[in-house]
Amino acid sequence: MNRTQSERLDYLVEAFKADSIVSQDLPTPPDTAGKRRLLRSLMNVRMPKSLPNAVLGVQDEYLKERIQENGIVTLSDIPVIRDGLSIWQGDITRLAVDAIVNAANAQMLGCFVPMHTCIDNCIHTFAGVQLRAECDQKMNRLREQFGSDYEQPTAVPMLTDAYNLPAKKIVHIVGPIVYDRLTKALENDLADCYRNTLELCAENGLRSVAFCCISTGVFHFPPQRAAKIAVETVTAWLRENQGKMDRVIFNVFNDRDRSLYEQLLS
Repeated sequence: MNRTQSERLDYLVEAFKADSIVSQDLPTPPDTAGKRRLLRSLMNVRMPKSLPNAVLGVQDEYLKERIQENGIVTLSDIPVIRDGLSIWQGDITRLAVDAIVNAANAQMLGCFVPMHTCIDNCIHTFAGVQLRAECDQKMNRLREQFGSDYEQPTAVPMLTDAYNLPAKKIVHIVGPIVYDRLTKALENDLADCYRNTLELCAENGLRSVAFCCISTGVFHFPPQRAAKIAVETVTAWLRENQGKMDRVIFNVFNDRDRSLYEQLLS
């Protein structure tokens, strides 16, 4: 059945409402923006579980069209500054690269806060509910191996498919959390996030990767120091592993971070 994007949105709102006992009686907003917010919220709070193939099919069609509307950005759209390094400011879910990096939490299931603006929420929303299900499957296998209270350690990357995103894969990584003061151990952990992600990409034949600004949001890592560690670590890895990576993109979301990376790469 060929549906319009508006019909897909209406269908998905009702399907996701029906999927949850607590959401079944929620009123549906009359406007498109309101319906989009409701659908995203329902996806955000949904626990990992199966969903009928018919609903998944419509979800995939809807998300792919939404991403097309937002505009897909390819490597050729992003200039190289030097030595295979680039800066790009914007929504990481638009990037058609081999891998994008998600700043995850230790549970590795994405952000459950409705409409939260973190990158974890955005990536899980536009990838689709299959992403949370895959993360859950991987974490269940790790809990079988390491115990029921297992959480993903800092700087240990997990690779998943990207589903409806234009990227091929997603690397999920837990960055260090700065609770009080910045320490050398925390700086080393952040460097390991970048180094281990590059190693994982190289092992899986992923030759272009877009890093978000790991740990600089709610994990409170000082942005200036984080940017310096990111650039120094990536530059050193590329020098030591020539030919293993074609492009590394530092994906920034605000003007402050763009300025920091431009200064470091100038």
